Amino acid sequence: MVEHTLISLSAVVVLGITAQWLGWRLRMPSILLLLIFGILAGPILGWIRPGEMMGPMLYPVVSLAVAVILFEGGLSLSLKEFRAIGGVVLRLVTLGMMAGWLIISLAAYWVLGLSWQLATLLGAVLIVTGPTVISPMLRHVRPTGQSGAILKWEGIVIDPIGAMLAVLVFQAIVLYETEAEPVAAVMLSLLRTVAVGAGTGLTGALGMILLLRREWIPDFLQNPVALMFVVAVFTGANLLQTEAGLLAVTIMGFAMANQRKVSIQHIVEFKENLGVMLIAFIFILLAAHLKHADLDHIGFSSFFFLAILILVARPVSVFLSTLGTRLSRQEKIFLSWMAPRGIVAAAVASIFALRLEEVGLPGADVLVSLTFFVIIGTVTVYGLTAGMVGKRMGLAQANPEGVIFLGARFWARRIARSLQDEGFPVMLVDNDLHNVLAARMEGLPVFYASIFAENVLDQVELGGIGKLLALTSNDDANSLAAMHFARVFERSQIFQLAPEESKLATEVSPHLRGRTVFGDSITHSELTQRFLGNWVIKKTRLSRDFDFEALKDYYLGNVLPLFLISESGRLRIFAADMPLSPQPGDTLLSLVQPKNEDKPVPQQSLQ
Repeated sequence: MVEHTLISLSAVVVLGITAQWLGWRLRMPSILLLLIFGILAGPILGWIRPGEMMGPMLYPVVSLAVAVILFEGGLSLSLKEFRAIGGVVLRLVTLGMMAGWLIISLAAYWVLGLSWQLATLLGAVLIVTGPTVISPMLRHVRPTGQSGAILKWEGIVIDPIGAMLAVLVFQAIVLYETEAEPVAAVMLSLLRTVAVGAGTGLTGALGMILLLRREWIPDFLQNPVALMFVVAVFTGANLLQTEAGLLAVTIMGFAMANQRKVSIQHIVEFKENLGVMLIAFIFILLAAHLKHADLDHIGFSSFFFLAILILVARPVSVFLSTLGTRLSRQEKIFLSWMAPRGIVAAAVASIFALRLEEVGLPGADVLVSLTFFVIIGTVTVYGLTAGMVGKRMGLAQANPEGVIFLGARFWARRIARSLQDEGFPVMLVDNDLHNVLAARMEGLPVFYASIFAENVLDQVELGGIGKLLALTSNDDANSLAAMHFARVFERSQIFQLAPEESKLATEVSPHLRGRTVFGDSITHSELTQRFLGNWVIKKTRLSRDFDFEALKDYYLGNVLPLFLISESGRLRIFAADMPLSPQPGDTLLSLVQPKNEDKPVPQQSLQ
């Protein structure tokens, strides 16, 4: 028994992380792989039996994991961002939610043949999306404009609201079956849930901020203490009022994210990493918890019901909620095609099924199987098609190849122009107004700000951009930018120039700086001298007759390769730590010294 439990726990961890890695490697949503792995390891192969492994602790553990994920989601919510999209979000989680609830409930009643009680409860359960499924998909699709921020806010906010609605519907059903209390108690329960959730959430945030501000917690304990606060707030709120915990931890995260008394960046990074682990853990567990008997409730009507959710309920909710807004038609269509159901729906349905059985309501077991069917169906449909729809609407790029440049000096602008001419998105960021104005005159996208300004990452348009080139003369600024953007891009796509003193590159820990771009000896001054010396950026399509070696021979070795563009259109940057091997068919952008000197470059362009 002990050995089987150990194997099961190990399988959960191994399969969960493997699914996340494969999702990244195969460029597909990891949530879909998590569900597949969980079903294979659970009801099909029998490797993982969550009921036997965890017993009555399964759903409390899942609930705590969801609480941590919602807290992490709350930490990502910015008031400044909300001012731009708040109206749409509020309408989505109120008017849109009610419209979706009505349509789903009617579909469950007429299509699935459920009783009106179960149909109404199923509708309330299935209106939630949630950060457990939205966040990984947004990380995969990376939509431009406001659609990504709207989906993030909706997914985080609607979880506690949807859970509260489901509780109210459940209480109404119990009252109808037992007639134990007056119906007015339902509305009183709603008010208590909001009051308790807001009160405990704000109290937890204030307590944590006070401890951090007075430095009563050592650095090495700040993340564990924050986790302790989340667990305590969630549990305390639920003890005071059923299902108030999700609202409490969301408000706690939101309050901590928007205060200015203490820095919480290290807590945010810890919770982001922990969130990835927890998503893998709970999706594997709950998918493995399905039983063969659950499949008996799935038939043709279930697929018809799923189609109504995707093709009717969500589009109606979105278009009704966005009437009169400035969102484009493309953004509305993309929002309509992104409503995967997540872990909160699964957990709430499972808990209510048990309680409805205690009340004696027939058919309660259908609730879980249909909820999981919808989760699997929506994750599959949206996960496999959202990227394609985003690209078709012009709102997303599956594999962002664009480059953001820190620094906009004359030669940085020339490098950016060479990439822009090849069709790659570029963005320059500089706090030198002269450089910014020059970039604008040349038709280059540029943002006038310090890269370290507050919320600058939320203000810079990063659509289609997935790489950083830090090209300033200040190595410390380049390194800080590399650390700053490690929250946004993969570390392998963050580059900076070599420092003027070569020993600095070896003395500084690699995790405190980006990859050295172009070469160990290519510093800011070296690039400046080459461009002043009339070196030019040359585009070369390699072939078998004229390969990379032939290119170097032609220019007498005076070739500095900058970028490699593969035949498939992928952009790769030359770096000191991993030399590239250009092949026939590849296109090179190189800095070369022409054989015949060009005319001197006008001095006014050398700014």
